[in-house]
Amino acid sequence: MVKPQKVPNSHMKHTPYDGSSKPFTIGLTQLEPERWIEPDEALDFYLGEKARLLAASRETVFAAESGTEAAQRELLDFLTDYLPRRYPQVYRRENGAMIAGGRRVALDDDAPLVVAGSLIQDDLAVMERKAEEWHLTAAYVAFPSSWSLAEKFGRSIDEIHAPVPGFESGSRNADLIARMFDNLSPARFVERFNWAVNVDGALHLPKSKAEGIGAEPAQLTEDGTFIRIERQTLRKLPRTGAIAFTIRIYSDPLAALKNRPDAAALAHSFVGQLNELTLPQAAYKGLVSKREALISALLSIAG
Repeated sequence: MVKPQKVPNSHMKHTPYDGSSKPFTIGLTQLEPERWIEPDEALDFYLGEKARLLAASRETVFAAESGTEAAQRELLDFLTDYLPRRYPQVYRRENGAMIAGGRRVALDDDAPLVVAGSLIQDDLAVMERKAEEWHLTAAYVAFPSSWSLAEKFGRSIDEIHAPVPGFESGSRNADLIARMFDNLSPARFVERFNWAVNVDGALHLPKSKAEGIGAEPAQLTEDGTFIRIERQTLRKLPRTGAIAFTIRIYSDPLAALKNRPDAAALAHSFVGQLNELTLPQAAYKGLVSKREALISALLSIAG
């Protein structure tokens, strides 16, 4: 398999560690429908990586239960309407296909969710309610953040969140998520952000980064450290009632912080969030061994 490449031309579009989004909270905010998808100049790179991963190991990036075709199709229909209308300079319909940047994507040559995911930089997941719980029933996830589709597919939202501190079954957060899923209006779009810190800037990171609480300190360098931002959007599909997730990954070199006019403020805010992590939270994020070195690097950037 060809080695994954790092994301080119990072511009640090989102910085949730600035205090606008707190780790280990639900953190949903209202999203204007026109901001649903955010294509940028790296579109061709992302779509190329998706195509490579799909061809090399389809079963690791795509899975769908029988009976999910209607929800998949509904999501694809929304995207093929939205994209050329919102971004006519990037997308257009053409003879049974969509032109996405410089790529031609046939609209009927694969499962609808694969086609949909082949149009955008985001990964896609579909959750449907059955047996009184929401389950992950279809997904095209090329760029997981330290998890694999095989371990999450078909599971309930409580099972998916079980390893996350504070989101275990029966927790307040778990109950809030279930109620939010039940009550989400199709007219309401929401988004949330996660961040992580990695020593690899590749998009496809399926291996867990969780550490033991007593992990030994690690060394970090600015050039070899990446801030991985995950932007999630959620919307309920009106015909099928399924919930559609989009998951967009941004991988920013830590060193890029120095080029921002607000570098000092961002670095200090990031340090504050790192200091506030409990040991179980830091272990889940794989930061027990890296936290002190990361704080040192951020304080250096802050001057």
